[in-house]
Amino acid sequence: MKVIETSLPGVLVIEPQVFKDARGYFYESHNQGKFAKAGIHAQFVQANVSRSSRGVLRGLHYQWPNPQGKLVSVLDGEVYDVAVDIRQGSPTFGQWTAVMLTSDNHRHMWIPEGFAHGFCVLSEQATFTYQCTALYDSAADASIAWNDARIGIDWPISEPLISDKDAKARLLADVPADRLPTFAP
Repeated sequence: MKVIETSLPGVLVIEPQVFKDARGYFYESHNQGKFAKAGIHAQFVQANVSRSSRGVLRGLHYQWPNPQGKLVSVLDGEVYDVAVDIRQGSPTFGQWTAVMLTSDNHRHMWIPEGFAHGFCVLSEQATFTYQCTALYDSAADASIAWNDARIGIDWPISEPLISDKDAKARLLADVPADRLPTFAP
């Protein structure tokens, strides 16, 4: 397993060792011991799968309070995956990082608690998986506008298909302080 640091401390790209032969391939999508050695001490309590079509953009989502860390990957297709630091007081507050996750590169992104997450689909379809460190809590569910100019995400699509919830999401600057996590060095 190869661990790649991103521009946001704590957000990591994981490249599993993939064993291929004429029958197909095999890889470990999670190994608690290897992840712990990489500094990821997550205990996953919920796993989700979503299927989306080309041009769909989901996010930027987070939970507060009761935050979720997420290990995300693509089983089929190709997505542009984004994490945004929304921790008040963080040196990287409002900054983002992105990675291409595809069924061919088998990459995962680890998004710790305190970050918003979103992705857009670049293939005809994409099947996306999330392993989460906390259960979904509808009362804590929150969103940041995917097109917040202050964050300035360089999405690779210009006219995404978004949900009503995401269309109504607030700019990061307009989110009340009690609805954002706080940086803890």
